[in-house]
Amino acid sequence: MKIEPTKLQGVMVLTPRRFGDHRGFFSESYSRKAFAEAGIDIAFVQDNHSLSAKVGTVRGLHFQAPPHAQAKLVRCGKGRLFDVAVDIRKGSPTYGQWVGEELSFENGRQLMIPAGFLHGFTTLEPDTEIIYKCTDYYAPECDGAVRFDDPDIGIDWGVDLSDAVLSEKDAAAPFLKDFNSPFTFEG
Repeated sequence: MKIEPTKLQGVMVLTPRRFGDHRGFFSESYSRKAFAEAGIDIAFVQDNHSLSAKVGTVRGLHFQAPPHAQAKLVRCGKGRLFDVAVDIRKGSPTYGQWVGEELSFENGRQLMIPAGFLHGFTTLEPDTEIIYKCTDYYAPECDGAVRFDDPDIGIDWGVDLSDAVLSEKDAAAPFLKDFNSPFTFEG
């Protein structure tokens, strides 16, 4: 597995090897042993899978607060999406900064997002599926969001999102300046 760091400490791009023949390919998308050998010593407890029917669907920017904070390993099962992580750890030298990666069925890339980061994506093709592992179970009382189009974050989604397809929760999410992060940078 190829593991590449990003400009945000702890956020990594992982590209599993694919072994192909006339039938298609085989790929090991997660191995606890391989992750531990690469210094990623976390355990996942839940897998999530969602389908977004329309191009320009935005989900995020989401987080789950302590004591049920989640790290996520995100990949695209079908289609193509632009996946984003934003640092929201108080005191972090990269607070409010973001990284984004195109994830697709074709490129097989994954994004590892630690706890303390917002996560969101937009779909670049119809009927796009996102599949991700989480390190804690969903806890609705710890669920939160920040606006995807916050000018202080300034995410370049790479597409026109003036007609973004949003949930009510995401449309009503606060801006970063009005948000009190539950996460603290620990160096």
